[in-house]
Amino acid sequence: MMKLEPTAQEIKDQRIYAGWGLTDEEYRLISEDILGRLPNYTETGLFSVMWSEHCSYKNSKPVLRKFPTDGPQVLQGPGEGAGIVDIGDNQAVVFKAESHNHPSAVEPYEGAATGVGGIIRDIFSMGARPIAVLDSLRFGELTTERTKYLLEEIVAGISGYGNCIGIPTVGGEVAFDPCYEGNPLVNAMCVGLIDHKDIQKGQAKGVGNSIMYVGAKTGRDGIHGATFASEEFVEGEEQQRSAVQVGDPFMEKLLLEACLELILDHSDILVGIQDMGAAGLVSSSSEMASKAGSGLKLYLDDVPQRETHMTPYEMMLSESQERMLICVEQGHEDEVVELFKRYELDAVTIGEVTDDGLYRLYHHGEEVANLPVDALAEEAPVYENEKREPVRIQEFANMEDFKPEVADASETLLALLQQPTIASKRMIYETYDSQVRTNTVVRPGSDAAVLRVRGTNKALAMTTDCNARYLYLNPEIGGQIAVAEAARNIVASGGQPLAITDCLNYGSPEKPEGFWELWTSADGISEACRTLNTPVISGNVSMYNETNGKAIYPTPMIGMVGLIEDLSHITTQEFKAAGDLVYLVGETKADFDGTEIQKMQKGLIEGKLMDFDLAVEKANQDLVLSAIKADLVASAHDCAEGGLAVAVAESAFTNQLGVDITVEMPVENLFAETQSRFVLSVKPEKQAEFEALAGDKAVKIGEVTNTGDLKLTALGGEINVATKKAEELWEEAIPCLMK
Repeated sequence: MMKLEPTAQEIKDQRIYAGWGLTDEEYRLISEDILGRLPNYTETGLFSVMWSEHCSYKNSKPVLRKFPTDGPQVLQGPGEGAGIVDIGDNQAVVFKAESHNHPSAVEPYEGAATGVGGIIRDIFSMGARPIAVLDSLRFGELTTERTKYLLEEIVAGISGYGNCIGIPTVGGEVAFDPCYEGNPLVNAMCVGLIDHKDIQKGQAKGVGNSIMYVGAKTGRDGIHGATFASEEFVEGEEQQRSAVQVGDPFMEKLLLEACLELILDHSDILVGIQDMGAAGLVSSSSEMASKAGSGLKLYLDDVPQRETHMTPYEMMLSESQERMLICVEQGHEDEVVELFKRYELDAVTIGEVTDDGLYRLYHHGEEVANLPVDALAEEAPVYENEKREPVRIQEFANMEDFKPEVADASETLLALLQQPTIASKRMIYETYDSQVRTNTVVRPGSDAAVLRVRGTNKALAMTTDCNARYLYLNPEIGGQIAVAEAARNIVASGGQPLAITDCLNYGSPEKPEGFWELWTSADGISEACRTLNTPVISGNVSMYNETNGKAIYPTPMIGMVGLIEDLSHITTQEFKAAGDLVYLVGETKADFDGTEIQKMQKGLIEGKLMDFDLAVEKANQDLVLSAIKADLVASAHDCAEGGLAVAVAESAFTNQLGVDITVEMPVENLFAETQSRFVLSVKPEKQAEFEALAGDKAVKIGEVTNTGDLKLTALGGEINVATKKAEELWEEAIPCLMK
């Protein structure tokens, strides 16, 4: 017996809408101002998901407007499935990142897997062939059973999906901090390649044209996933497992190939295509119509269903995976059906384009929804939330700067190399197939992944980055550093940074302190993007990352892609040969607040963040890139967590080389995390030319040796450890903690 849905009056009287995330004022707006009547059960459901933060950005739109989004290289900025940047020769790179945090906290394997599946669909919905996946993960400390379980399952989910669909997972980053204990972050980024002529839009236009549903059947999984992603966790409450979808990478592989064939060989009949992602059928269909200024009629009896007695509400809100919505020229539906049949996939006409701006749904011969399409897709209220600087910021500003205790610098280095955030992530990335499709030139483990662009002499460098501890101390400067560090990774690989995508992972935007963090970090991100000429072309927001009222650190993950103009410019971080000279680009200061050594020695992060100068950053990056292009650099590595000593050690590991370095700085400064620095190695015969180019921006600090020892001499102490021993501790740290 089917359960009767509450009436429109009952929804109002019992405030059922509130359980779906609509406020009293939003409900009043819908019923009084937009419709002039009470919405029924299905209509209320449609509004609740489309007006969620995840779909409408109602709390974050004022923040997102700050971002620079265009430049001569940008072909498509925010607003479509993914952003697109020109790379010359009528080719372009397409990329975007998405978060799947809440689902991964509840069902880590499926949450992570479907995060990868969803972001891949965003890329091929633009007409691009996906060539690489990257990730950015955050966990609590590796001392609890739950964190170990989450790490294992999330990594298995990412590799399970990526490996099966045959797209290499080529890079990423992982960090560990107690604030992510209840709320891990799983951000996935996908990069694709496209020819300019094949670029698609998610639009439904042309009266009478058909709306077709292609891909997997619709089930009851993931209903209200978008709403679920827009609320915080409370311990002890039953988490919504039904809000997590289940992925099928083999089905997605078929869908990908079918959609690309449709785009490449049938472009004359294809009007628009969009992934059914968050909020499923309702978001893809209403957004496609709204973007084109048209209306839609959908006939829900025709929607392919894998469960019986599905209601309009369930069909529209389901987030079942591996589904796309396309708009095709009237009369050409059979062509599409035939194409998808070859891939054993459903392709069904479920509606048509109208010109009345209305969104109408029919089920069992009855009209079950009749709404203005723009009201769903465009007209969610936008909130100017209250902002208030958290108390901690002032407290941090008044603190004395942290000074580490370095009695034995060798022991300090070995201890730092075993901190999970610094330690080798080989155990994680070895589960990913990074070589499939054979375009990967630089695999995980260097500053950025590099993939060649087939048929050209070019390559793409790509990375994900964010040091959330810096943002916790100072969101604005921390936001600048997140972009700068991503760019440093690209430059160290020989690439010119092009643009960024982001996942803005924060606590509740409804709390004044949380909104202040979001607001001020966006200022920092925007300023860095303008200075480094890397506009924001796509991204997403993930708010409400809180457990029991405690928020994560502000974590705006930056995904960046850069262009390597010539394969000979590809540079990696490892030292190449004994006798090469080691240079440090950039100045080192006593910058220890927010650093790995502070966390290791004090067990917490506090104080005022180091000074940071974007002009210096840009100048140092420009120098390194021009030196690489002039063929003067044997290896390049950016100085990040753990400072100079860690950067030098990491550069020595791969080829088991040693170094003999002497610096004019206090020994503890070997572990300072001053920004804008690179460690370069240069062949002796290129010394004069390199020094002439670098001027006072680079200082020769020593040379690479074949002794197999890391020897760094500073004022008041020295590091002297065997490279092999240091590498073993670095490699074994995470596997040991996982046991």
